[in-house]
Amino acid sequence: MCAAPSATTVAPRDTTAPRRARPRCPRCQRPQATCLCRFVTPTANQVSLLILQHPQEQHQAKGSARLLQLSLGRCRVAVGERFDAAALAGWLAEPTPSGAAHCLLLFPEAAGVIRPSAAGPTTTPAAPLPQPADIRLVLLDGTWRQARRLLSASPLLQALPRWPLPDPPPSRYAIRQAHRPEQRSTLEAACLALGALEHRAACYAPLLAAFDGWVATIAAAQRSADLTASAIVDSARPSLAA
Repeated sequence: MCAAPSATTVAPRDTTAPRRARPRCPRCQRPQATCLCRFVTPTANQVSLLILQHPQEQHQAKGSARLLQLSLGRCRVAVGERFDAAALAGWLAEPTPSGAAHCLLLFPEAAGVIRPSAAGPTTTPAAPLPQPADIRLVLLDGTWRQARRLLSASPLLQALPRWPLPDPPPSRYAIRQAHRPEQRSTLEAACLALGALEHRAACYAPLLAAFDGWVATIAAAQRSADLTASAIVDSARPSLAA
């Protein structure tokens, strides 16, 4: 007796066209529709800036670090959740015009904090800060939880003296909700801190104005997307007409 031939199941061919990736700007790496290059504002910062960015923030459409990086003359961005101690030590120790950098961590107050005063930033009870060109400001880019994780994972960062923002004005970052009242966008925080450390806040006004324009553009695009989505939902609802 012959065995019946076994049936073979053939999977149907997927005729769906592959989804094309949205074209990106080669400079800012954002989709062409949300390119931020027209808001880039060249700014010659005296205090050098080191941004340690959480990976989840790297491609965040509402993140301001890329605009900040493209605008500042002295700015390095490193992405990671845990930074190699030797690499981080090298970035912190990069020489300044006068020699070794004096590093500060932009972060809320803690023991041994450096408090800015009306006469300028000073250490309490240590000596006054060096000239702005010899200061390196370290900024953690991410949500509050991500920033705390970056800090807790690095003994080097934990050992840095902290410099909190001196009475920051209300945030201009209307497109993203803050979880703490003192939180500001990365660009806002950097401009406020650099302006205070360098004693020339007015130098960062043009960049903050450009930031306002970028925020307005993102907000308008979001409103347009919301209206489109609402129209699609309404058109899909069954008609109540008899």
